[in-house]
Amino acid sequence: MTYAIIRAGGKQYRVEPGQTIRLHSIEADEGSTITFEDVLLGADEGNVRIGGPTLSGAKVTGTVVRHGRGEKIVVFKFKRRKNYARKQGHRQEFTDVKINDITLG
Repeated sequence: MTYAIIRAGGKQYRVEPGQTIRLHSIEADEGSTITFEDVLLGADEGNVRIGGPTLSGAKVTGTVVRHGRGEKIVVFKFKRRKNYARKQGHRQEFTDVKINDITLG
C-alpha cells in the first residue's frame, strides 16, 4: 500500500492514490492538476522513507474536484450584566482534491 504524508496549507495530510481530501481554499480551477512537493514521509510496499524535513524528488499529484463552503458555525460573544452580546456566523471555504499519483523519487 502506497501512501504519503504531505504538507498543504499549513497542515499535514496522509494521502493515498484515489483518495479525496478536503483542503483550505486553493487558487486553482476545477479539473486542473496540482502538485504537492512538500512530502514529509513516503511508504511503498513496506519501505518507509522519512524526509528531513522533506523527501527530495518526491511529489504527489492531484486533481481539483470542486470548491465549496463548509457548514456554518456560530461565533457568540457575551459579557454578563454589560449589555454586550455579538452574534456572527462563519463558513470556511474549502477545495476537494482527488489524489492521482504518488512519486517517491
